[in-house]
Amino acid sequence: MALVEVQVPDIGDFDEVTVIELMVKVGDTVKAEQSLITVESDKASMEIPSSTAGVVKEMRVALGDKVKQGSIVLVVEAAGAPAAPAPAAAPAAAAAAPAPAAVAAAPVAAASGPVQVFVPDIGDFKDVVVIEVMVKPGDTIKVEQSLITVESDKASMEIPSSAAGLLKELKVKVGDTVNIGDLLAVLEGIAAVAAPVVTVAAAVAAPVASAPAAAQAPVAAAAAAVAAPAHAPGGNTVGLPHASPSVRKFARELGVPLDEVKGSGLKGRITADDIQAFTKAVMSGAAQTKAQAAKAPASSGGDGAALGLIPWPKVDFAKFGPIERKEMGRIKKISGANLLRNAIMIPAVTNHDDADITDLEAFRVSTNKENEKSGVKVTMLAFLIKACVAALKKYPEFNSSLDGDALVYKNYWHIGFAADTPNGLMVPVIRDCDKKGVLQISQEMGELAKKARDGKLGPAEMTGATFTISSLGGIGGKYFTPIINAPEVAILGVCKSTMEPVWDGKQFVPRLMLPLSLTWDHRVIDGAAAARFNAFLGQILSDFRRVLL
Repeated sequence: MALVEVQVPDIGDFDEVTVIELMVKVGDTVKAEQSLITVESDKASMEIPSSTAGVVKEMRVALGDKVKQGSIVLVVEAAGAPAAPAPAAAPAAAAAAPAPAAVAAAPVAAASGPVQVFVPDIGDFKDVVVIEVMVKPGDTIKVEQSLITVESDKASMEIPSSAAGLLKELKVKVGDTVNIGDLLAVLEGIAAVAAPVVTVAAAVAAPVASAPAAAQAPVAAAAAAVAAPAHAPGGNTVGLPHASPSVRKFARELGVPLDEVKGSGLKGRITADDIQAFTKAVMSGAAQTKAQAAKAPASSGGDGAALGLIPWPKVDFAKFGPIERKEMGRIKKISGANLLRNAIMIPAVTNHDDADITDLEAFRVSTNKENEKSGVKVTMLAFLIKACVAALKKYPEFNSSLDGDALVYKNYWHIGFAADTPNGLMVPVIRDCDKKGVLQISQEMGELAKKARDGKLGPAEMTGATFTISSLGGIGGKYFTPIINAPEVAILGVCKSTMEPVWDGKQFVPRLMLPLSLTWDHRVIDGAAAARFNAFLGQILSDFRRVLL
């Protein structure tokens, strides 16, 4: 074991620079070339790397300290590493073999040409949905400028550009799903440096020819030019928030809009802890990004002006008695915005009918007894899904979507079902229900419902539905009016089945009746088609053998 003093290397024409960020602490294990601190001059921000690997034993600098070439940053314990050179010998070694400076960063000025922009690391999110495109071909893009907004089941995130230039081609559109590494856009221009890191090579032991001073000056100037976009107090900041290159990179990886983060560092500088705190607040629902706020449903304080409505009443409820105020959960906020849009924009009509499920219920009970050992419990909803697929095939307009003035008929049958969870309503989707039996549908439905309750549903498991069923199960009620889940054009609501007297032509007999409430988009479907759909669905449920026809 050897204690090695890590010093500030040659940083060019800068005399004393201020320490504005500590990136390691005592006890941390550092690698060679890992950034230790960030310093700032009147021209540029620079990260100072470690010249050796080991465990940090002592920090020799603090925030606000002034350092220069040769200042000791910290002491590391390096296994098998040579001891730090004696201070007296250092000047002689430097005179004999001055260390060549090297800039380990993106090129200072890349040649003009096509630049590809990809989706950065967005954490544990997969298949996030593009909900907003913020630029268009022909726009001039800056580094860190947001290009699109994506939304997972947990948060909305803005994806920034890692380069600057003229937007030649956009590779995604609203509704697409993207993942880390997907191509977003193609720019024409100079590739900008998004997260510059200035690294100065350590001194070498072997004698080398002394580099002329004139040759060293351009290197120092280049280092300053590369670092300048991060934050240059004396120059043009291009409107970028006050943060170091590593923090900028960290923010890009998490999809955090830096201009919305309040810095807690020196002079309001944004630190990595600020990024983490902001992310946790957004994920927990305690805070919103501007993109989320723009899409949030109108609150009780909204005035309804956009719809030409009179202002929403503002009431001091506390003057009438004790109150308790609780913020709505994240899922309710997100779903509320969709429900409001769908309820207002879709001319919806609801048909109510009853289906005789006496024989089907008897078959379901016997099926569960026969399959007790399998652990799969068949529910009436699983039979209802298969019945709906048969009805959707017979009446394909119910399995379509509006696209402008055209109607898109889908040759696949993905059925969504509303799941009640502690955090609010969620709609998992069972895919290719036409190719699956009732037992398989029951098993998948149970697995998806559990994931929904646990908050572990992914975006891909809640998208792509062609028709939705909202079941109140055994809760009760008779009929209700479900809201269509756009871009679908219909939704089926079912309530608790009840035993009722039904006239069979000779007498009243007890039959188990299931209430059906079919809501449909009148732009696509007319009343006669809706009545036929409900009647056909009822026939299938009363005699399930019709599914085979």
